[in-house]
Amino acid sequence: MTGEAPPGVGTAPDARALAAEFLLDPEVVFLNHGSFGACPRPVFEVYQAWQRELERQPVSFLQREFPGLMAQARSRLAGYVGAAADDLVYVPNATTGVNVVARSLGLGPGDEVVTTDHEYGACDRTWRFLCAKRGAAYRRVALPLPVTSADEVVERVWSAVGPRTRVLFISQITSPTALTLPVAPLVARAREAGVLTLVDGAHVPGQLPLDVEALGADFYTGNCHKWLCAPKGAGFLHARREVQGLLEPLVVSWGWEPEVPGPSRFVDEQEWTGTRDVAAYLSVPAAIDYEAARAWPEVQARCRALARRARAGLVALPGIGPVASDDESWTAQMAAVVLPAGTDVEALKARLYDDHRVEVPTLMWEGRPMLRVSVQGYNSYEDVDALVGAVEACLVGLGVG
Repeated sequence: MTGEAPPGVGTAPDARALAAEFLLDPEVVFLNHGSFGACPRPVFEVYQAWQRELERQPVSFLQREFPGLMAQARSRLAGYVGAAADDLVYVPNATTGVNVVARSLGLGPGDEVVTTDHEYGACDRTWRFLCAKRGAAYRRVALPLPVTSADEVVERVWSAVGPRTRVLFISQITSPTALTLPVAPLVARAREAGVLTLVDGAHVPGQLPLDVEALGADFYTGNCHKWLCAPKGAGFLHARREVQGLLEPLVVSWGWEPEVPGPSRFVDEQEWTGTRDVAAYLSVPAAIDYEAARAWPEVQARCRALARRARAGLVALPGIGPVASDDESWTAQMAAVVLPAGTDVEALKARLYDDHRVEVPTLMWEGRPMLRVSVQGYNSYEDVDALVGAVEACLVGLGVG
């Protein structure tokens, strides 16, 4: 099963043509792809076909066909992210991948986990929960805004690493601030120092080129249902072969001490956790095909230009500030801005949606009101300009513009 290709393969369709292929409400200016993604119709149809195939003969599907189907799906994703198929497993989302690693490492009193204050809230909670439970220290390094120097980020983060540091956890693209962080030099330093690295790449597949083996992180987790446009509930966890033995399954099932072992204990233990719908995983190859058939690097370049346009338009409004310098290396298809002090982010979000039909997240981050815009191939200049105009009107209406 694969996603269908449109006429004119090799040339990127424009925003209007792509919008017609998505299931999104055409009455909404949807600039929040980063939260949960959106699945195009050709890929969604493959997903539903896999679900029907499962229901047609559940026993045959799950007992006879499952290992081979999953191996094929892992192989396609592995090729896409630069990995060996047996060093990668599907998980429902990147947060699950973080939990697999965090819960496996046996942290104890005196151990330290170093991270930044720009991490995704769910994963931040994972580490805080485990460190508090086990007596380990959780050190969040502040990266003050606006960030201007990649070298400064590296040095600031690394300055918190000490002799008791067991894990360096860092996002390649941050969720609240939409920054592309310089993870490669940090991974290299950590490897040399004997510190384990876990990179949260939730927003990376489909938004930035990815080669997990070249990056060299001990563990890397990402989502396929965001920028790769796979169905909801498709993520992955990659582990270097040398450290796979450290990992335990979140759910102990038939994959632990399996009756018929596969080529990888890591895959055996993580892949089969009981009866569930795996259609989202099996649809990832269709998502890869969908983007490949539509000259996706061209789409990504167009989206990056639109994200920069959105950022420029927003920071031109009174009281709104940037999160980084104008260097394009900080921003991919998402951009965040700091809203005026005193902005009621929930009231702003409601007004943007109710009055202007603009779907975009606003949030409080480290005491600052923030807005984050996500641009996908179905978005246009008109969408971005509508956002800027709506934000200006709503801030004035709330008395902060």
